[in-house]
Amino acid sequence: MPVPVPELGSYNFVSETKEDLPWADLITLDFSLYGTPEGNKQLAQTLIKAVREDGFFYVKNFNISQERVNRQFAIGKQLYEIPLEEKLKYVPSGLDEGAFNGYVPSGRRMQVYLHGVILDPVSGLRDRVEVYNIPKFNGDFKHAHPELVQKHLPEIEEFARSLHTEVLDPLHTILAIALGLPEDYLKNIHKYDVKSEDHLRYMKYSKFTPEENEKLNGLWGRGHTDLGSFTLLFRQPVAALQIRNHTTGEWSWVKPQDGTLTVNTCDALSFLTGGYVKSTVHRVAVPPKDQQHVDRLGLLYFSRPNNDVPLATIKESPVLREQGFTSNEFEKSGNPVPTMETWTFAKQKWQRTKNVARGDKKFENAQILPGWNEKVYA
Repeated sequence: MPVPVPELGSYNFVSETKEDLPWADLITLDFSLYGTPEGNKQLAQTLIKAVREDGFFYVKNFNISQERVNRQFAIGKQLYEIPLEEKLKYVPSGLDEGAFNGYVPSGRRMQVYLHGVILDPVSGLRDRVEVYNIPKFNGDFKHAHPELVQKHLPEIEEFARSLHTEVLDPLHTILAIALGLPEDYLKNIHKYDVKSEDHLRYMKYSKFTPEENEKLNGLWGRGHTDLGSFTLLFRQPVAALQIRNHTTGEWSWVKPQDGTLTVNTCDALSFLTGGYVKSTVHRVAVPPKDQQHVDRLGLLYFSRPNNDVPLATIKESPVLREQGFTSNEFEKSGNPVPTMETWTFAKQKWQRTKNVARGDKKFENAQILPGWNEKVYA
């Protein structure tokens, strides 16, 4: 049953761009088919095509109302309107305002970070990204938030949990079917009540002036992959997200679609499937000219396997065996296979490197763990 919710101002989305951009032609999964053997089989066939070819896809009819989504955007908008002094109370001690980049791990004093990657070494322009992460509500994490968030915490918890029951559990079930595994195989290593570094995120990209955008070579954020299983991105109309085609290496724009989630596959799923499921490279471009005058607010959820899960290739999958996907980079190189917790904190340590300038090859090719080095993406 929905929890009582406090009054909250409405959230108005900006108009979509009128520019004719090279949009990616992405697959849509219709969850109205989910729940029957025939529907699940159809969805499994669609999903495996999506994660093998693009790694990005849309989900519709996932049983979370647009009103609930809009309220989360409204919370995010109000959160970023609180004074900087208040925000800095929630930056972990030892990390400098505007000079670090990375997710705040569990056990730290909460949840805000302000990016500080140097986008243009000549002018010294840094990125203008703010992030607020809210971890699981399963008892493993402390929840000490600004008053605005604290007031809406029951609603936020209900929303975060519903993303598991209505979106992630079905995705894990469908993917397990596609891999020839028991339907609950992937759900069992992504249990909500078991510790993992999942989090809901409110994310703000503050705008640059036209003159500043000219210095950024068309990019607000470099190409990268996400470290978990699936990332869920709720529709917001400021065009900026671009994905790189696995085959051609070409970049295309992801179009905001009404009533959908945009989903991408991430590193952990790639490790678990020996590269059969590809971790998708994506980046944030400078928005089209008719949207450069507004800030870009994002609402995301990052799903990750439970912390104690070893990221070894799943041996039980007949599909992976038949297709020859039987080992990942750690296994091929003879290095220890990390647990999800080890992988998460190693990559986050790299992400939090201070005062990084775009194009720093030492940083961009750094070893995350023995057997895995980061790669340079445009």
